[in-house]
Amino acid sequence: HTDWEKLVSELKAMRRSGEISPMINIAYHKYEHVTEVEIFTDEGRVRRPLILVEKGEIKLNPNTIESLKSGTLKFRDLVSIGSVEYLDAMEEENALVAVSPEAVTESHNYLEVSPLLMLGAVASIIPYSNHNQSPRNVYEASMAKQALGISSIANNLRVDSRIHLMINPQKPLVKTRTIELLGLNQRPIGQNLVVAILTGYGYNMEDAVVLNKSSVERGVGFTISYRTYEVEAKQYMGGEKDRLAIPDSNVRGYRGEQYYRVLDVDGLAFPESDVTGGTVLVGMVSPPRFMEEYTRAPAREMVWRDASEAVRPTEVGVVDNIYITKTEEGNKLVKAKVRSICFAEIGDKFASRHGQKGVVGMLFPQADMPFTESGIVPDLIINPHAFPSRMTVGQLIESRAGKLAAAKGTIIDGSPFIGKPLDELRKELAELGFKPSGTEVLYDGLTGRKYEVEVFIGIVYYQRLHHLVRDKIHARSRGQVQILTRQPTEGRSRGGGLKFGEMERDCLIAYGASYLLLDRLLEQSDKYTVYYCEKCGLPAYYDLKQEKFICPVHGKDVSERPVNMSYAFYLLLNELLSMGIYPKLIFEEVM
Repeated sequence: HTDWEKLVSELKAMRRSGEISPMINIAYHKYEHVTEVEIFTDEGRVRRPLILVEKGEIKLNPNTIESLKSGTLKFRDLVSIGSVEYLDAMEEENALVAVSPEAVTESHNYLEVSPLLMLGAVASIIPYSNHNQSPRNVYEASMAKQALGISSIANNLRVDSRIHLMINPQKPLVKTRTIELLGLNQRPIGQNLVVAILTGYGYNMEDAVVLNKSSVERGVGFTISYRTYEVEAKQYMGGEKDRLAIPDSNVRGYRGEQYYRVLDVDGLAFPESDVTGGTVLVGMVSPPRFMEEYTRAPAREMVWRDASEAVRPTEVGVVDNIYITKTEEGNKLVKAKVRSICFAEIGDKFASRHGQKGVVGMLFPQADMPFTESGIVPDLIINPHAFPSRMTVGQLIESRAGKLAAAKGTIIDGSPFIGKPLDELRKELAELGFKPSGTEVLYDGLTGRKYEVEVFIGIVYYQRLHHLVRDKIHARSRGQVQILTRQPTEGRSRGGGLKFGEMERDCLIAYGASYLLLDRLLEQSDKYTVYYCEKCGLPAYYDLKQEKFICPVHGKDVSERPVNMSYAFYLLLNELLSMGIYPKLIFEEVM
């Protein structure tokens, strides 16, 4: 086709008049040497509705809107009458879309049905997100999924492997229109806190926050965690099967009487029993793993082993309930649900709806917290350094909107682009006797002195996130080591060591702390003494019969030498030997 502009406009006109399918999308790409026109008819394209604009005129009149409201027209009818078109990603590349009717010019082709449609379900719960830097909105979209709320009203009957609930969540005072559509007013994911922007005595540096201890005692961030433990009593070949009971002291792997203290005679824990790490919830004994040994020698007594299910080492709680059912194979299945209460503590993670996340740095009693002239004490203090580089102005506007909402007793609409404007917030705050800037005079709770500057204070919706310090805290002195490398195991669940990696090693080398380096990487890791032959530099072995060392090369004519080395290095030398490479150790005295 010689005239691509005419082709594209004719195809679009045919689509609007219904001559060709409204499912078709037309895109064009103008390059230096060639112009391409692409027509997409394939399935699986994501398309979104936009209102048509021609020569600055919006093709959706008030009468049509009234017909939509009354129900005489459906939204799909707008496509057939030429008011709305569905565009895919490729056609939208050629479109200039206005955000609001006021922004429409002669150059625009389309108008957003609503600015909220530009945002996803999660991102659209952020109030005044159009005033934030975009990465902050992305962070919040990720963190909102980790926020604690009420996932189900039947949690007392559910046996999910993990349930974490906030006990008294609140509706946000500053909402967006999408929050209502998502039902987040019925199932909230946070609480409205009085937030002051202030250096909190040095305890809120590096994104930490200071919490009012009295607020925490009154229920700020109070959650309950449920964990379900599962035991299946299996049947084995030979007719034996697992037995639910309190294990006898003669079974293999018996833990000790104190660990079975909450069990009834049927091997199940009493509901509402206090349990700590290692306490057995379901007592079970299993037959020996290798039954053939006992069938060959019937005179041998069969030693059963303890296969009980116990509480995780770091958990503390109460037995909430015990459920008994059967699997598809007909085996007995027991589920024990343990309940733990989780007050906010130092190290727990909180976040506002603007990507401003931080851990609790300190809990101050209410008497030591700053207070306003009217006696208002903040629930949370955030550091002012969290704002300049991140440019989350949306939180500052939400703080003022929250203050106005609390003072007026109404919910404020903070929807991006179309929410209550800042000028109106300032005006209404001034009418109620507050400063339009959102600042107030504060007094130091420790000294009683008035702060020299006014402090920005308002109400912000804060979310408590799933990351609790109690689930992450880990330390180790001694414990298990790996079979292969003889170094400490990895991971909190196995009681593993804390990794001292290459970069940490480099720091100690640069600092010159040689003895600390030796301690971390050898003494406290995998120190091993090997006897080597001085002549050939190969490891010698000890012959118990002859009570002397033997060299694989020189035999009894060995001059053994003890060498302290990392077992991982010794393993490497042995692996080189297995590949036919001869790593020869050369010895010299070091003074």
